[in-house]
Amino acid sequence: MPVASSLFLGLELAVDQLRASLVDESLELVGVECVDFDTELAEYQTQGGIFTTPGDAYTTPVEMWIKALDTVLEKLERTYDLTRIKSIGGSAQHALVWWKSTTVPSLSSLDPHVPLVQHFSQALFSLPNTSIAQDVSSHTHALTIEALLGGPDHMAARVGGSATPSCIAAQLLRVRETWPQEVWARTGRVQLASAFLASLIAGKWMPMAEAEACASGMWSHTTGQWDENVLDIVGGSHEEGRHVRGWLGDVDVSGGGRRAGTVGRYLVERYGFDPETIVTSFTSDGLAAYLSVAPQPSDVVLQFGPMDVMMAPAQHYIPTRLYSLFPHPAQDPAEKRRYVAVLTNRNADVPRALVRDMYTKSWSAFDRLVAIVPPGGSIGLDDKLFAFWHLQGDAHPFAHVKGIYRFETGIKVTEFRDLRANPRCLLESQILSLRVRYAKMLTTGVLARALPAPANSATTASMAISSIPTRSTTYRPAPPVSSALGLAFDPYDSAPLPTRVIATGAAANFPSVANLVCDIFNAPVFVPGSQIASAQTAPHRNAPASGCPSRASLGAAYMARWVWGREWGVGGAANNANANGVVVSFEDDMRRMLAKRWASTAGAPLRPSMHGPPGTAPGSGTSTPYGRGARAANALLEEDEEDESEMGRKRGGTPHVLAVERALSSGRGSPGVGVIGGAQHAGYGVGMTPSSSNSSMGTSTSTSSIGAPSTAYTTPDLGLLSPGLSGANGNGINNTGTGQIGSNGATAGTPTTPTPLTPVAPMPTGDAEMQVGLAKVAEPDADAFCAYAAIVPEYCRLEGMLVKGIV
Repeated sequence: MPVASSLFLGLELAVDQLRASLVDESLELVGVECVDFDTELAEYQTQGGIFTTPGDAYTTPVEMWIKALDTVLEKLERTYDLTRIKSIGGSAQHALVWWKSTTVPSLSSLDPHVPLVQHFSQALFSLPNTSIAQDVSSHTHALTIEALLGGPDHMAARVGGSATPSCIAAQLLRVRETWPQEVWARTGRVQLASAFLASLIAGKWMPMAEAEACASGMWSHTTGQWDENVLDIVGGSHEEGRHVRGWLGDVDVSGGGRRAGTVGRYLVERYGFDPETIVTSFTSDGLAAYLSVAPQPSDVVLQFGPMDVMMAPAQHYIPTRLYSLFPHPAQDPAEKRRYVAVLTNRNADVPRALVRDMYTKSWSAFDRLVAIVPPGGSIGLDDKLFAFWHLQGDAHPFAHVKGIYRFETGIKVTEFRDLRANPRCLLESQILSLRVRYAKMLTTGVLARALPAPANSATTASMAISSIPTRSTTYRPAPPVSSALGLAFDPYDSAPLPTRVIATGAAANFPSVANLVCDIFNAPVFVPGSQIASAQTAPHRNAPASGCPSRASLGAAYMARWVWGREWGVGGAANNANANGVVVSFEDDMRRMLAKRWASTAGAPLRPSMHGPPGTAPGSGTSTPYGRGARAANALLEEDEEDESEMGRKRGGTPHVLAVERALSSGRGSPGVGVIGGAQHAGYGVGMTPSSSNSSMGTSTSTSSIGAPSTAYTTPDLGLLSPGLSGANGNGINNTGTGQIGSNGATAGTPTTPTPLTPVAPMPTGDAEMQVGLAKVAEPDADAFCAYAAIVPEYCRLEGMLVKGIV
């Protein structure tokens, strides 16, 4: 009787779900489970897994996480033989758990007959509801810490990055200064969510990974210690700073390549785990997703979501205010230290959803409108349109930029003359920002590396891995023309740009978004096969469809397999080193294992899902940033398909629209609504709810979940339309006074069924990508790249004006 294959479990504690993925020794997917907080734990009454309160504060109940862990373990026990699981990896959102200083049940001696949630009720936490990464209520506290350390440059030199609202240091300072004093006084320990989850699994207090410590804004990677100056600022005194140091505990600086512990006695006796099951060091959900795609040195991983995050492999520790720098979460202590350079944009899904509500009826209409508008919002070369949506405070250099800004022919305007340009201009601004910041990051030398030597692979499969084209990321000085334009890089030089962009998140399912990324970076865009499978059911949701694994849980499972293989000598490379004695990296080891699997299965692709029943888990990722507001009947794009002649008129030569957002005329001072940058920003109130970390692009509906807000929040004032637009004109607008707004004659107020979004489709993909489960969805075009390179100088000029507060 054949011996059953070993299994490896990966967990992800996301904002809206707790997810689990199981893989076998060849990294083939064998199981997926999840617990949806809104539907399966409805007693906590969360929306998208969170609570919202005035002041941009987004919180979630810690007790709900514990009950979710009980539930997902019960699901796993019912379906799989847990004795086959040899190693467990994990990841979690960036959040903090506040333990009281009172007696806490011993993690090593829990009664296995009682669920975890009964051992750890909310009474044990000084803050039962903790802030999540999307919480920006601590933005001013982050800026305070940054200023006291001497500015963003000095802070980056000390702790690896400038201040962000979600950094733990800022959240600690906010609690001390704004919460009742007893909250601070009764706290005895604080844990990051990843270490908290690992502690429940291992049955002992687990240290946080060094990458997680670096994200806290208090850890000095160069000294390998907590920064005392930051601790003193957070605590308010040196004595309180020492208390905070005690709360944080130890940091695992081993690199993640070794076991951090074994599964706790509680899980062994209650669920039947093998007592020798390895527990790895748990990391953040973003870095775990990064591990799941095994990027090459010249790749970038672009995660779309409530915060767009671009991650690039870095070879050197050169901290600056331009980016955040984290130690690689899976590396051997013997190998040269590697890092992950991270660029973030907090104003991501929220502006996209708001623009969708204001100018279209659904995500499918949004996608088509982006496709038919020319690059830069106009056909001309010198009248390009630019839009900057900064609804939330962000990290440097946008710490003090807040508002909605539009520019036409270099002049600030309230609204574009052609309203149809708004969706495309928003996406272009978001992606151009990442492209410009990537180029600036390149000038620091943090990504510099030599071209790799061709691999001497023994098999065709491993030869395919080395066939991926690689660009040099060594910094080259900008030519005189670029310097004269104020640029430190040549926008027309694509050589230093990434070889591939690996995109995840709901926005990557949009053909228009994939093509924009491809054109601006002049690099092919790949998405995981599991995401393509999920997009066939729910293309507008970040949460995976039923039966599809999340990238973070899959990355955690890969890390579990890697640590186990290194310990037992059954990894992709014998003795964790290649033929030359060089230590094999995590990514190389994963690619070798996948290449071996590819060869043994005669080129069968990785399993993208468990082929569960159609549809996503109820409630999975259905909440939209700032609500699924009432769909305006006079939205600018109808759902019915236009014919080719109408499409032609939309591409150019159409009359422009003069309009401003009706929100400009709304009242100020309401506690639930704020006016930001001269435009209405529906942050709270009128039934609007911010998104969860994995549910950012919900489908539009005709009414809000808590009452229908005014159409002032969803569409410009059509009463201000130009007289030249009276009557149907082919623009999807009809201002005849009859209540009709589209060329199809739809009556105002008449609900229509949105056309489903058609997600990206895989293109012919090379073996090297297929082996690791990637599919190409966009191919670069040199002319399109040059067209965007031409507008980079003007984009940088306008962005600089915003940063300097000139506009």
